[in-house]
Amino acid sequence: MRFRWWRGVAAVVAGALPALSFPAPSLWWSAYAALVPWMLLVRTAPTARRAAVEGWLGGLGFMAAVHHWLLPSLHVFLVVLAALLGLLWAPWGVLVRYALGGAPSVRRACVAMAVVPSGWLMVELVRSWEGLGGPWGLLGAGQWEVSPALRLASVGGVWLVSLLVVAVNTALVVAIAVAGARPVGAVSLVLCAVVVGAVAVWLPRPAGAASGTPDGLRIAVVQPGAVAPGVVDGADSVERRFARGEALTRELAGQDLSLVVWGESSVGADLAARPDLAARLAVLSRRVGAPLLVNVDARSTDAAGRAGVFKRAVLVGPEGPTGDTYDKMRLVPFGEYVPARAALGWVTSVGRAAGEDRVRGTGQVVMVLPGEGRGGLRVGPLICFETAFPDMSRRLVREGAQVLVGQSSTSSFQGSWAPEQHASLAALRAAETGRPMVHATLTGVSAVFGPDGRRVGGVIGTDRSAAAVFDVPPGRGTTAYVRFGDWAVHGALAVLVALCAVEGGRALRRRPGPGPLVPPARRARASAGRRAR
Repeated sequence: MRFRWWRGVAAVVAGALPALSFPAPSLWWSAYAALVPWMLLVRTAPTARRAAVEGWLGGLGFMAAVHHWLLPSLHVFLVVLAALLGLLWAPWGVLVRYALGGAPSVRRACVAMAVVPSGWLMVELVRSWEGLGGPWGLLGAGQWEVSPALRLASVGGVWLVSLLVVAVNTALVVAIAVAGARPVGAVSLVLCAVVVGAVAVWLPRPAGAASGTPDGLRIAVVQPGAVAPGVVDGADSVERRFARGEALTRELAGQDLSLVVWGESSVGADLAARPDLAARLAVLSRRVGAPLLVNVDARSTDAAGRAGVFKRAVLVGPEGPTGDTYDKMRLVPFGEYVPARAALGWVTSVGRAAGEDRVRGTGQVVMVLPGEGRGGLRVGPLICFETAFPDMSRRLVREGAQVLVGQSSTSSFQGSWAPEQHASLAALRAAETGRPMVHATLTGVSAVFGPDGRRVGGVIGTDRSAAAVFDVPPGRGTTAYVRFGDWAVHGALAVLVALCAVEGGRALRRRPGPGPLVPPARRARASAGRRAR
């Protein structure tokens, strides 16, 4: 019992190690060996059931570590959620033991190099569903500042980067623990390096990504900041927040801007119900000579007549709102709505869960900036949590977006890893799509990334209340990820289906066939009234 108890603790700790690769620690290099202790533990599990338990406990440790900054909001419920989502890694634990347990042959080690990363990717795919918390903390996302990894993301998205990271970990386990198949681990490491190098050297870079491009864009980000008094909390915080954004925007006059972006919840009232606010925004647009993309968090109605609280991106020109709006489609579980509120509504009493569900938008929108005619700049807006979803930015680019804009807040998580983690997601979305991305926040961190995923200019940190102008290189052409989508996920699924088919066929061949269809032999037995001799 003591042996099992310590193995369980070791699984939780080992599962938490990959969290160090994400911001704020940003030890990106650690991801390539962070899974090794967990995998070495699971491969020695005495039974498949024990491997499943250690897979689950490691998943619990991973989810709790990656999302630890939610603790002030969810309290003990964070542990419950981490335990539930950790169950997704139970089958992966069984898969690791199957492929790497005991003394694998060279053939089985080769199989492990394919099935173990594929199994991990299926876990990431399932937990990326919005209702399970979305794709926050995908293993490949920790490589957001590594140029070769960003190049790989342009080919197969963050999914391909995750596959690479897990493949390197698997190769290290084979090289360390499988004496008879160490050449397989060494060759696999070389192959991973060759693939990444080939993509980095030979893949064409996004057109227009070079700095100093004459047709570059000048985009301003306005961040009121938590350091400004009364901007985040307080009875009149809505008015103070708007006034601070207004004052910062006035400072941008005369800078030949293409667009000014405000963060999430920068406007706390419906502009249709507050024409005075709409008029003040129009004045700002005329003053700076560019449209404003603001974000309204207020009770309103949409074009279909639905009423409720919306998170809405609104484009405002010199004459007022242009009519281009986007309502947030993917809401943060518990933060913006409570799943199955009738059963789980009690969580609002133990944490800062949403007291009222936000209303979902019905479709994505590409906005055309006013004053540019039919050839005007096309902007694809995303709101907060949505920048974590690669499919949403891909769809916007396929629909013609030339610039991606993410509006966020993270005001509830100041002083944690969350603001840096959120900003880093924009680098991946830019690299995947070959389009620049602006990450504008209410309280930081705000940043801009070029079409190759590299940061443009500096960042506006959580300790600042400021407006900044960024010279943004445009992106042209179509990346492989935009063109072919989640092919890495489909390939991983095909690997696992093939494994199941092969193992299923073997199981059928090992199953004994039916016996001969002949009547059973009759045995002679003594009569009840006659003693046998």
